[in-house]
Amino acid sequence: MQIHFCKYQGAGNDFVMLDNLDGKYDSLSIAEISKLCDRRFGIGADGLIKISSANNFDFEVDYYNSDGSKSFCGNGARCSVAFAKTLGIDVTETSFLAIDGDHEASLELDEVRLKMADVKHISKIEENYILDTGSPHFIKFIAENEKFDVYQDGQVIRYSETFKKEGINVNFVEKLKLPNHIFVSTYERGVENETLSCGTGVTGAAIAFAIKNNLIGKQEVDVKTKGGNLKVEFEIVQNSGEFEAQNVFLIGPAVFVFKGEFTL
Repeated sequence: MQIHFCKYQGAGNDFVMLDNLDGKYDSLSIAEISKLCDRRFGIGADGLIKISSANNFDFEVDYYNSDGSKSFCGNGARCSVAFAKTLGIDVTETSFLAIDGDHEASLELDEVRLKMADVKHISKIEENYILDTGSPHFIKFIAENEKFDVYQDGQVIRYSETFKKEGINVNFVEKLKLPNHIFVSTYERGVENETLSCGTGVTGAAIAFAIKNNLIGKQEVDVKTKGGNLKVEFEIVQNSGEFEAQNVFLIGPAVFVFKGEFTL
């Protein structure tokens, strides 16, 4: 099979993008998706995204991690909006379907503003936070991110007895000197390695940071990652004594890298 693809990255989180509006890539197997994402024997990426047709939506974001497993990906969704524009879809204000439900987004220049799902059921294990922003995340606050072994420590948490069956993404968060600025690193399930950025993880980290520091109401958190900078806007409210995040937006660049053909 001849694969026509584009490569995009969002804050260093990179994706193979496929135009599947006519369904021509519906038959791709998990093994084939993994091969396309392989950095030595394929195109190389953290994940693969098929842009497909969807009733009552502008398009569907069909996302696969590099191991072929499915989830929602914030940076991947933002890159999907930029890619959809090249397919002739008006994404000035757009709505699309993903594995976790419907989303809204807008594109201005190369910056995508993505509306995420509201975040409920935020729990704690000791001083660590667990929440789902479309994918599940374990948020741990640390002192110095640059010196931290993200792969080793992330793997320990991801494959612990509590999480090894379903898996969990692990984010390490450092509070920076500027107000509402944090540095986030990520061990990502499905990739089973450190990634330069993770949109759902950045979102979860910003929300956990606000709750940890008793920041109630509308918030804007600037996030540094090893692949670039992102911003998260949201509102923290209390419902029956429990914290929730509403009106959540992930904001940042979605950048075309290259395009080509690959023969499976």
